[in-house]
Amino acid sequence: MTYDILFLGDIVGKPGRAIVREALPSLIDTYQPLFVIANGENAAGGVGITPDIADELFGHGIDAITLGNHAFNKREIYAYLEGERPIVRPANMAVGVPGRGLTFVEKGGIRLAVMNLCGRVFLEGYDDPFRCVDLLLQDVDTPHRFIDFHAEATSEKVAFAYHVEGRASVVVGTHTHIQTADERVLPNGTAAITDVGMCGPDGSVIGMDRDIVLGRFRTGLPARFEVGGGPGVISGVVARVQKESGRAEAIERVRFGS
Repeated sequence: MTYDILFLGDIVGKPGRAIVREALPSLIDTYQPLFVIANGENAAGGVGITPDIADELFGHGIDAITLGNHAFNKREIYAYLEGERPIVRPANMAVGVPGRGLTFVEKGGIRLAVMNLCGRVFLEGYDDPFRCVDLLLQDVDTPHRFIDFHAEATSEKVAFAYHVEGRASVVVGTHTHIQTADERVLPNGTAAITDVGMCGPDGSVIGMDRDIVLGRFRTGLPARFEVGGGPGVISGVVARVQKESGRAEAIERVRFGS
């Protein structure tokens, strides 16, 4: 017997939230996932998340929210991260930072551990994610383990997947907002993909207004980025996991929208 996990890539601003609100019921009907997880670290104006937006996402049927390097861009989220909601920020942060990097959600007799870590290549201020995940996994009492590894470098993401191979059911890469085509199940039963992509405005530059970004690249002058407009697109994955062992059997890319 198996069950499915639907994971939605980084939700970017209002366009990302709108396409999730509109399309998630159809995706749930199509894939019938037991769990729905989403990365929400860009959900508030492209950087960060607020309590109201987190509650909105939970209200759409999302069971757990993961974050990343923009987890604390909105100060009002600090206390929320200390609450009971299943929302996780990167675990490999300084002691005393609000929130946690590990949570559990339970449905249909399956207790799923959800973890979040950040990479260190091109991202500053994080502890060693490889050592940190080893410590996290010591506290997990279920074979059903989902990890969002929020990182920039593809090499670090691939290496991390091999590091947790056989100890995690699914490990997904987030942060770059560009869906990669390397989804696979590793030999010891861990489903992995380097980057899931984003839920955000199509025709943008990784979610940001393309004219502003082009101007920044062409002139080198500072510019305040804004979330792009236009129709939204969903990028995600569906992973199939064995109920008894927690080993993954399959992983499939999902894309919905223009």
